[in-house]
Amino acid sequence: MFGSKLSDPVSNPKSPPLAERVQWEDTPLGMTVHTLPNPNEVVLVDEKRTRAGRWKMLAVLLVCASPVIASYFTYYVIRPEGRRNHGELINLQRNLPSLEVSKLSGEKVSLTSLKGQWLLISVADAACDEACQKHLYFQRQLRESLGKEKDRIDWVWLATGDAPVDDKLMPALSQATVLRVNQQSISEWLQPAAGRQLPEHLYVIDPMGNWMMRFPPGIDLASAAKAKKDLDRLLRASAFWDTPGR
Repeated sequence: MFGSKLSDPVSNPKSPPLAERVQWEDTPLGMTVHTLPNPNEVVLVDEKRTRAGRWKMLAVLLVCASPVIASYFTYYVIRPEGRRNHGELINLQRNLPSLEVSKLSGEKVSLTSLKGQWLLISVADAACDEACQKHLYFQRQLRESLGKEKDRIDWVWLATGDAPVDDKLMPALSQATVLRVNQQSISEWLQPAAGRQLPEHLYVIDPMGNWMMRFPPGIDLASAAKAKKDLDRLLRASAFWDTPGR
């Protein structure tokens, strides 16, 4: 067959003598033993790598959080004397919980899907009485008053209870994100001021999902104008890292 002469040592005149071949074949396989590393040195190297990895992770977290920290510092610390905020700053910020909620269509989503955008949130029973409708009206008008900056903040209604949302409200809610939620679960995240009820406030959440401000109850034209100033300042302070849309 093709190549048979090349592989046959007997018919190949260039093949070494049989004795040499046997001697070569009987030669034991050489094994070089290299110096093994000191176990203590290995542990020290691993510890150094672990520490370096932790520092790198911390640096990444600081880089991610620094824009929000800087905007809060600008808004709440570097500010003219005498400025008074209408909204109450939440010192112990609480992140969006991983709750399963429902759209009005019945589709299940996670509440954390709202991250990535400033949120203006209201909480009210889905039946939505007159006080609720007034609250939603001012919530919508407050967002609209931001002009071109309104695309940086979502209007969210967290509807509690099992009642259907009145069809008459749907046209006015066309720009809103309406989600059905469990009131008890939401109450473990958002909280009203002492002596107040959860639906009496508007709540502000930053793009990282942190609840960071609560507007006073009883919103009207005068208080809505003050709330707008707070939102204007907050959006200006975060303009260098937050952009419109998700």
